[in-house]
Amino acid sequence: MTTDTSTSPAPTQRERRPGRGAKGGRRIGSHAFLVLMALYFVVPLWFLVVGSTKTNSGLFVGSGGALWFNDDFSLVDNIRGLFEHQGGIYWIWLRNSFIYALAGGIGATVLAILAGYGLAKYHFKGRTAYFTVLLGSVMVPLTALTIPTFVLLSDIGLINTMWAVILPSLLSPIGVYLVRVYSQEAIPSEMLDAGRVDGAGEVRLFVQVALPLLRPAIVTVLLLTTVFSWNNFFLPLAVLRDTDLLPVTVGLNQWQALSNAGAGGEQVWNLIVTGAFVSIIPLIAAFLGLQKYWQGGLSLGSIK
Repeated sequence: MTTDTSTSPAPTQRERRPGRGAKGGRRIGSHAFLVLMALYFVVPLWFLVVGSTKTNSGLFVGSGGALWFNDDFSLVDNIRGLFEHQGGIYWIWLRNSFIYALAGGIGATVLAILAGYGLAKYHFKGRTAYFTVLLGSVMVPLTALTIPTFVLLSDIGLINTMWAVILPSLLSPIGVYLVRVYSQEAIPSEMLDAGRVDGAGEVRLFVQVALPLLRPAIVTVLLLTTVFSWNNFFLPLAVLRDTDLLPVTVGLNQWQALSNAGAGGEQVWNLIVTGAFVSIIPLIAAFLGLQKYWQGGLSLGSIK
């Protein structure tokens, strides 16, 4: 008996050590993978930061290389040139991007809240079929819808107007899906039933009970739809002709085409890089300022 008791802990320790080693190896591998993914996303942003401080020639033959600063620091000159080039048209493109992003983001969020809440909390005929179609539409690439959207907008005479960009942006299937999932988890049906017993109408229940509980989902969907509208490129490129209606994305693409062609000796690569850097500052500020809301909304949606 004594011999068995004294030797029993040793095999247990030997069994645990390989497990800890394998677990530690998996952690190192996962951490290395996360570092690589972080670099994959951070390096382009870092290139924008560094490139916006360089002159037009310094972007290609500078002393610091592609990912480091040159000896001359031209950020202020680039920003001044950006807002003065072609009569300050970058201001107009920036204003247009704000209009498209806010109108599309707010409108898509309102529609997503109404549709997602209805699908989650009301039972009606065809609800499952509607939601199945909604999930299927998430899988359709938006570029495949650009030509049909162009034909539809052309038939109703909205080509080359702001409505040609805003109206298609109001539909967000992924936003409806997130609100529906969040509504199921965050709004107890018993709470709504108790409100109905007390005499509250459906509108009052939605405004006073559901909306406060949906705050993380609202912020998440608002950020996602606003960023999508801000970065929208292919649709404005197809439906807009007037330079004064272009968003920043398409406007910078025009400058890039002119620089590639060398039309009129115009090479404005430094302004293009600086314009791209300036255009992402509002999005970064919005994500950092509202991160405590959208992180909660995304995590609940991922669990489901």
